Amino acid sequence: MGQMRRTEMASNGKIVDVPEMPPFDYTPPPYTGPSASEILKKRKDFLSSSAPPLYANPINLVDGKMQYVFDENGRRYLDAFGGIATVSCGHSHPKVVEAIVDQAMHLQHTTVLYLNHNITDFAEALASKFPGDLKVVFFTNSGTEANEVAMMIARMYTGCHDIISLRNGYHGTALGTMGLTAQSTYKLNVPQVGVHHAMNPDQYRGIFGSDGVKYAKDVQDIIDYGTCGRVAGFIGEAIQGLGGALELAPGYLSTVYNIIRKVGGLCIADEVQCGFGRTGSHFWGFEAHGVLPDIVTLAKGIANGLPLGAVITTPEIAKAFSHQFIFNTFGGNLVCAAAGLAVLRVIEEEKLQDNAHVVGSYLKERLTSLKEKQRIIGDVRGRGLMLGVELVTDRELKTPARTETLQIVELMKDKGVLVGKGGFHQNVIRITPPLCFTKEDADFLVGVMDYSMSRM
Repeated sequence: MGQMRRTEMASNGKIVDVPEMPPFDYTPPPYTGPSASEILKKRKDFLSSSAPPLYANPINLVDGKMQYVFDENGRRYLDAFGGIATVSCGHSHPKVVEAIVDQAMHLQHTTVLYLNHNITDFAEALASKFPGDLKVVFFTNSGTEANEVAMMIARMYTGCHDIISLRNGYHGTALGTMGLTAQSTYKLNVPQVGVHHAMNPDQYRGIFGSDGVKYAKDVQDIIDYGTCGRVAGFIGEAIQGLGGALELAPGYLSTVYNIIRKVGGLCIADEVQCGFGRTGSHFWGFEAHGVLPDIVTLAKGIANGLPLGAVITTPEIAKAFSHQFIFNTFGGNLVCAAAGLAVLRVIEEEKLQDNAHVVGSYLKERLTSLKEKQRIIGDVRGRGLMLGVELVTDRELKTPARTETLQIVELMKDKGVLVGKGGFHQNVIRITPPLCFTKEDADFLVGVMDYSMSRM
């Protein structure tokens, strides 16, 4: 358990423990740049307000080391959310930084129209991580772009336009991928001709509980009554990230994949958030469901913070667009490719997938135990280091505690822990740290969450 050093009296008169952050041997250099208030003013003046800061009182992050980040005053925060954003190996991992700097010193960019071993070496290493015949790689700049390419491939290969995605899923913010996304709370859903949203196999709120086969019938109904019997494909995350770390009901993906393939469609696995060993039990999220996709999309932690995405498919399917000139100027550029290859090596050398399994399982157990104490916790879910804690004001009615979630996330930040929020109702605390997270970090996180909930 985490060491408890101090206690405080909450507003309800209860004595609550104040957890102490684990020691960490790193001191950031002094910061001499503009203050948080100055940056916030410029942000309001010059940046779009479509993506506001996460916190009511935003923090100015200026340095990072492994699972920790530091603000302008040198204060340390445990980053329990940045892993899903981009960082898999840890902030400023020395081997990844070295690979980036070394490549930048020689040649920063050429297009794939020229030869360079960096790109092919990374593509080969990436393909080696996939089962079956998934071995042809197309590099992009982001997960959004990867999903756009996946949609295009499915439509070109099948000659069909219709695609099925899931309600509560998230696949990006370009026009096409916003059509796939069905997140009304975030106002991300832009209706698209030929895109159909199937019932979400939500084990906590869904009408069929954990019976994935029953949810899958909705996909068959869409095909029978909404698409004239044909579809280009189906896209889904094994664990919905923005949707609140929601793991699809058992049996769902395997049943849906069979349905889709019977009508000639392709199965697309969106691994943008749950790939690269994050789930612990497997390197890719879809593997836990015992399925083999036709197309896989990747991004986020693929290059530990650099803009990079990828689409992986089979040689047969890749032929569908080999006669077209489909080109990406910066996709798989040399610096990003060097970073991506270094990430794969670090994950393997430091056994980060195993760590995600061990520490993630431990953290999930501790969060589940906290549920017994804190009635506001309605559900603890996820796998490895991709976890979600859904908050409710009434466990029986499962009433979303949206306002309380905002307050708890803010309180946790004030005590040194950064977490995310998500879910269809914005009432899920998302926990997705770098894969170098430790059990001591897990204890501190749970302690701070307990403290913050007790202060409510």
